[in-house]
Amino acid sequence: MNDRSLQRVAVPAVLPDEKKSDRHPSLDELGVRLRMLRARRGLTRKATALAASVSERYLANLEQGIGNPSFLILQQLAAALRCSIAEVIGDVTASSPEWLLIRDTLSGRPDADLRRARLAIAELFGDGGARPKAGRIALVGLRGAGKSTLGRMLGEALAVPFVELSREIERFAGCDIRQIHDLYGASAYRRYERRALEDVVETQHDVVLATPGGLVSDPATFGLLLQRTTTIWLQAAPEEHMQRVTDQGDLRPMSASPEAMDDLRQILAGRAAFYEKADFRVDTSGKTLDAALAELLAIARPVVGAER
Repeated sequence: MNDRSLQRVAVPAVLPDEKKSDRHPSLDELGVRLRMLRARRGLTRKATALAASVSERYLANLEQGIGNPSFLILQQLAAALRCSIAEVIGDVTASSPEWLLIRDTLSGRPDADLRRARLAIAELFGDGGARPKAGRIALVGLRGAGKSTLGRMLGEALAVPFVELSREIERFAGCDIRQIHDLYGASAYRRYERRALEDVVETQHDVVLATPGGLVSDPATFGLLLQRTTTIWLQAAPEEHMQRVTDQGDLRPMSASPEAMDDLRQILAGRAAFYEKADFRVDTSGKTLDAALAELLAIARPVVGAER
């Protein structure tokens, strides 16, 4: 193999004995998947081990849930089994033949085709309503884009309720956002976020909703938002985001660190592909509140008016 090829990792022929009760359940599940994938490909253990550059004994141990393979070993096994590493580690898109067929159908398609597929699936499995988005307007974007300030102004101009999803999350959890993360962790926060959004879309027909900037990091929750609301991405230059956050008195570590702007740009780059899925976008950079509000009203009035 040349220098750019995946480096093969040497592994011991025999691993120390381990009691089954001491093994992690995920290693047992990995063993089951390896046996299943090998059987599906019609490969012997010897042939698989040879192709993966591991010993047959080592592979046998892995299939019995013994051992903790490195990432490179998992890559080698995936290559030997002619599958993606997602199938080896147990990603949901590899959990059934139907998932695999769907994934293969969509693989390599451009974003425009994937969006069409997503919308078709949403329509197929939606709630059956003629206009499921109703008069709900959701503002998405990073902290400092103006979601709270402009959202409140937009709600007043449209004469509809304004809701900050963060406050609804706190209502469901019975404590503030920081306490949710400190006491229960990020996974619990995402569950409260999903419950709060479900409550808003089920109880509010006409509403302006300001969403947390990180909501897009949970694809299922963001998918619900896209399906049940008309979304508007409030954009701003990173420098304006930072200035607005600082003006709000935010003294969190990110805003106080010397690398704050780099951190902010990286967060924006990581989320932009999701924010771009919004139905509309309004760039608030260098604009007065009144100018930005006028753009929002031009988008929102037809949406809310059509539902009345």
